[in-house]
Amino acid sequence: MTQAPETTTFDQSAVDRAQAIIARYPQARSALLPMLHLVQSVEGYVSQEGIRFCAGQLDLTEAEVSAVATFYTMYKRRPCGEHLVSVCTNTLCAALGGDAIYKTLKDHLGVGHEETAGEPGTPGSITLEHAECLAACDLGPVLQVNYEFYDNQTPDKALGLVKALQSGEKPAPTRGAPLTDFKQAELQLAGFFEGRDADLDGPSAAPETLAGAQIAQERGWDAPQMPSNAEFPALPEKK
Repeated sequence: MTQAPETTTFDQSAVDRAQAIIARYPQARSALLPMLHLVQSVEGYVSQEGIRFCAGQLDLTEAEVSAVATFYTMYKRRPCGEHLVSVCTNTLCAALGGDAIYKTLKDHLGVGHEETAGEPGTPGSITLEHAECLAACDLGPVLQVNYEFYDNQTPDKALGLVKALQSGEKPAPTRGAPLTDFKQAELQLAGFFEGRDADLDGPSAAPETLAGAQIAQERGWDAPQMPSNAEFPALPEKK
């Protein structure tokens, strides 16, 4: 079921994009995750109006949409800044300096977790968050800006990066696509690149990440193959 937008926040362009997302899936409800990214590309977060928009487009209840939007931390329930800065504070990054980086940025911006320095959505505004794990332990401590990686950080490097963002600059990530703003990143996560298709060609792996695979290739190492007649242990009986 397709419903027209109830307000001007989600205009016909948003409806058309929503229907394009739905068309990718055999069941409309499967489109909810990218649909929520689409909402964030419009609003900069997921508002109750955004919840209603998704529910109307997907023929779901608002409770069903809210259950998903509140489960995943990537969906924000308060307006984000122009840039979302995520500092990894999980065990390894924390031990290598992630906690110090987060504290440095927190003190500089004067905000805490999921709070915004500046008017949300305006140029130079920054939303800060600490992230549990950004899956880049070999390059820690790391942070992300709008989900693009900045590896091997220090408090001074991170502070310089944030100051550059506040002044309107977009320093190049260590790897990945050229930096854009939070809303544009969310539009890409919804599946719309609109002239930025080359972003897909950005380097995704660092030399440190590939070192083990390169050594194995040079030395002719292969992982042992599983025998075709391998026996698996019996499953325990259900009680």
